[in-house]
Amino acid sequence: MALLKRSSPADKGKVAPDSEGRMPLMEHLRELRNRLVKALLGLTVGTIVGFVFFDKLWVFMSEPYCRLPMAQKLKTGECTLVVQGVFEGFMVNLKVALMFGAVVAAPIWLYQIWAFVTPGLYRNERRYSLTFLGLAVPLFAAGAGLAYFTMDKGLALLLGFTPGNVIPLISMDQYIGFLMAMLVIFGLSFELPLLMVFLNLIGVLPFRLVSKHQRMVIFLMFVFAAIATPSQDPITMLALALPMVGMFMIAEVFMYFHDRKKEAEEAQRQRELEEELDGPGAAGVD
Repeated sequence: MALLKRSSPADKGKVAPDSEGRMPLMEHLRELRNRLVKALLGLTVGTIVGFVFFDKLWVFMSEPYCRLPMAQKLKTGECTLVVQGVFEGFMVNLKVALMFGAVVAAPIWLYQIWAFVTPGLYRNERRYSLTFLGLAVPLFAAGAGLAYFTMDKGLALLLGFTPGNVIPLISMDQYIGFLMAMLVIFGLSFELPLLMVFLNLIGVLPFRLVSKHQRMVIFLMFVFAAIATPSQDPITMLALALPMVGMFMIAEVFMYFHDRKKEAEEAQRQRELEEELDGPGAAGVD
């Protein structure tokens, strides 16, 4: 990355970066402040919209629980959760609105991060970071979507241990906390293969090392899925572990071909260098 440049008296009043994208420290801090303000404004607007449409959002978010027969024990024909405090309803509204605001405002705050970081990157780093950002977003969404559509299976298994004459009183706050944990854990877990590819591209994680410890990595993925999932039931664990293993295998194939191509290019450069060194020497001997 390009280093910060100390400002001189002649630089005062200039806000534009130099030809290499560098600027004084205070200008970096001002730009960071402006980027943060714009990102927070986008998040605030999205959160306000989330408050306005909370009822529709709550119907969507509570659907996995409402698909269970136990969700309708308190009132026939209606899905029921409870609140256990005066402020719990408001806090759930705030959490749901913040989640919605973060998702809706994602193009804004992601662009602000990108615009702040880009001037300090080389051209190839910009290309890699833009590509990985473009892949990270749909991967996280895919993981969160999988968590949403499989969550009712884990809930059904856990609530199935409740005796028939017992009504489970699950609060809104408990449920939304469980839902958020599932979405975040599944979403971040789907980013691990992408992280492997990134480390391989920058030369930190070679294919040979991953291939050598392949079985251990797969085993650790199942252990991670068993520990990380809030419900800790086998259905949810497999729903997280199996896609992770599949994406790990895809990442491993990519790393294999990338390292082979890199080794071939290095061998070609070595042959060309040897030919250049042997050429003049051989001519001198003649």
